[in-house]
Amino acid sequence: MTVHILVVGAGAVGGFYASRFDAERTCVALVCRSNYEAVREGGLQLRTHSFGDYTFQPHEVYASVEAAGAAPHAWDYVIVATKALSMESGAAEFVRPAVGDSTALVLVQNGIDIERPFRAAFPHTPIISAVTVISAALEGPATVTQFRWTRISFGPYVEDLRGTAETDAARALLARGEQGARTMAELLTLGGIKDAEVYDAMHLQMVRWHKLCINASMNVSGVLAGGRGNADMVRDPVLRTHIEACMHEVLDAAPQVFGCALPDKLATPEAILRSTERNTGSLSSMVQDWLAGRPLELEAILGNAVRLAEAHGARMPRLHAMYALLQSAQAQR
Repeated sequence: MTVHILVVGAGAVGGFYASRFDAERTCVALVCRSNYEAVREGGLQLRTHSFGDYTFQPHEVYASVEAAGAAPHAWDYVIVATKALSMESGAAEFVRPAVGDSTALVLVQNGIDIERPFRAAFPHTPIISAVTVISAALEGPATVTQFRWTRISFGPYVEDLRGTAETDAARALLARGEQGARTMAELLTLGGIKDAEVYDAMHLQMVRWHKLCINASMNVSGVLAGGRGNADMVRDPVLRTHIEACMHEVLDAAPQVFGCALPDKLATPEAILRSTERNTGSLSSMVQDWLAGRPLELEAILGNAVRLAEAHGARMPRLHAMYALLQSAQAQR
């Protein structure tokens, strides 16, 4: 049976993963806004480190979620690959036209607690949280360049940070999310992604927290350092020391937030820094947004993390300072 997948947000990350779903088992459609005409006419052009150059032609291209919601079939998965710019309760309403009784939401977004607005809007819809490790950029309206890495991790979301579902309804929703996470990983594995992984609810949130080592440490520092790339910064001894200290601050807070240390299999700060040195010639998405004058994922990546850590008795003074500075800088634009 064909799996119908709608990807909302055909930027670098959304476009890349959309192109890697197993073509024989899926019908993949994109919702494009600014690049609608270009993608509709010629598909997405992919220039990738991992798979070479190719063209991805979606089954359908829509100019809006409303248009996708009028499709003659239900969407099994609605993948949200937009920026997490708002934590307000109404922030998830834009996907409602495409969400049916059998739909699962897949959130491919950076940051902490990004699922909360979607759970508030869709209390009976399975939510699958996804964390990526990829360096990619949208270069032109319909050209995606993947510089390095393909890792994507999936897991079901429950409101309890430690993964507990206490009612029959919550357990049923969790089971649907677990199955959806497995399906997502399987379809991408069949499409050539060798590091699509599945975690339980709590461990996926640990993976999400661990990614703050990149998002909250490197990407934010890149903006505050004047728009520098991550590889450039980690070759600067002073900035490397700062970034590594931020990473350890993130990891040191984890036991208080989760009640246990992060899994040993997750990369150490030293390993992340060594890997980052090789990813030359690219800028983080946050630096790209800053240079283009676009709003930043400030609350998702910094504000939520700092507040959550403090609520559990953990202090992250470096991240708190960067949050205050970047919040002020953004307000002055």
